[in-house]
Amino acid sequence: MPIVTLSAQFVNTATCPEGKSKENYYDTAITGFILEVRATGGKTYALRYRDSHDRQCQHKIGDAKSISYDKAKTAAQQIRSQVVLGGNPSEERRAKRLVPTLTEFFNERAVPFAKGSKKRSLRSDESIFRNHLQPRFGNCHLDEISHQAVYEFHHGMLADGYAKATCNRALVLLKLLYNLGRRWKIPGAESSPCADVHYFEANNARERFLTAEETIRLHAELEKSVNPQLKDIIALLLLTGARLRELLDARIKDIDTVRRTWTVPLSKSGKARHIPLSDAALGVLAQLPKWEKCPYLVPNPKTLMPYTSVFRTWNTARKNAGLPDVRIHDLRHSMASNMVNSGRTIYEVAKVLGHAQIKTTTRYSHLSQDVLLAAVDSAANATGVSWSQPQVANA
Repeated sequence: MPIVTLSAQFVNTATCPEGKSKENYYDTAITGFILEVRATGGKTYALRYRDSHDRQCQHKIGDAKSISYDKAKTAAQQIRSQVVLGGNPSEERRAKRLVPTLTEFFNERAVPFAKGSKKRSLRSDESIFRNHLQPRFGNCHLDEISHQAVYEFHHGMLADGYAKATCNRALVLLKLLYNLGRRWKIPGAESSPCADVHYFEANNARERFLTAEETIRLHAELEKSVNPQLKDIIALLLLTGARLRELLDARIKDIDTVRRTWTVPLSKSGKARHIPLSDAALGVLAQLPKWEKCPYLVPNPKTLMPYTSVFRTWNTARKNAGLPDVRIHDLRHSMASNMVNSGRTIYEVAKVLGHAQIKTTTRYSHLSQDVLLAAVDSAANATGVSWSQPQVANA
């Protein structure tokens, strides 16, 4: 174990003794600072030390061809200071190497966890990650994503024309990933760069529902659609108030025509719910085509599996009907409005739509002016008194 005074000159002339594969030269000035010289001619700077458990560790500083002696010496002094203060540079470096990229963490840890816990929004999460998070942060290690970068990303999406709710969903997913990483003690996720990045105030509540005339126009276009299932899908959504995904994933066994009930095994609330079926809905169900060994109610005829999306053909139909602003979810609004305008109570509407809270239902209840006028006239007649004076003709 040769002990020498390391210097730039010594490093340049140092050789490995004949018959040995390598030799370590220890510096007299900095405890543990060594120059490793190999028989091949390679030379490397390193610092040897003992950690808090008295285990010998060696921290590589760099190759002598790539780093000057002066810089290696400065690095050795800094590392030595860390060791004296209780640090373990080698362990920190190993931990650094274990920090996954955001894509690695999402695919290898978050997605399997979501599948195991049967997370219902996994498909949506994968889409958000693929379209928004991955292009910006996918190749970044978890400890490389800064608060400023997240802030700029969130506001950048808004500047690019995305809706506030879409921007917020991307931020929600990123926050969730770091929360999971911290819970699982994933290196690099000790602190979240999303802290203090606030959501946009998004008010997406829209009062849009189909009038009878609009429904007729839409029906005519649906009859022309290249998607043979679309007209029945839209009809059932409008007649039941169901959510699109509930219908696309529905199975034939979920329909009880005797009790006139459609059972949704797992609704948005996380519980099963039962949708009553009108005569009109039963009529649509009766005309649905069926395929042997296919359990789904309205499958894609080409794959006999649930549709991933029907947006393309729906978008064509709504535009051709002159209704480019009508969303599929507005069919649910329309169902609620039609029920209320037919004299049904808000409590009945809430039950059909599967809402746990009445306040959620109120935004779907768009009362027509005629119904409101009939309501105030009924209230006035109930008093039994004529409050206005009859008009007397002038003599």
